Amino acid sequence: MKSFCSRISIALLFITLTFSAKAEFGQWCVADPQIPDSVTQSALNWACQQGGVDCSTIQPNQPCFEPNTIKNHASVVFNNYYQILKHMGADCYFSSAAILTQRDPSYGSCHFKYIK
Repeated sequence: MKSFCSRISIALLFITLTFSAKAEFGQWCVADPQIPDSVTQSALNWACQQGGVDCSTIQPNQPCFEPNTIKNHASVVFNNYYQILKHMGADCYFSSAAILTQRDPSYGSCHFKYIK
C-alpha cells in the first residue's frame, strides 16, 4: 500500500509540474530565419489570402509594419493564425517557413497575440 501511495504521489507531482511549466511559458509562431524569403513570402501570401488571417496590422502606418521585412510581417501573420486556430488543431508549420518560440516577439507598438 505504501508503494502504491508513493507512486500516486510521484505521478501527481509530475502532472502538476508539467502543467505548471506549460502555464508559465507561452508559445508564439514566428518566421524561421533560416528559410529563404521566397518560401516565407509564399506562406505569408497563403495565410493572408486563403488562411483567413487579418493582415491589416502589417500594412503601412499600422503597428506591425516596421520593420518592413518579409520575416517580420510573416511572423506577425503566422502567429495570429496559430493563436486563433491552435485549439482547433492548427500547427505552426506554414510549409516549413515557421517555428515556435517561447520568447514573446512583441516589440514597440506591435503586440503578438498569445491565447492560452
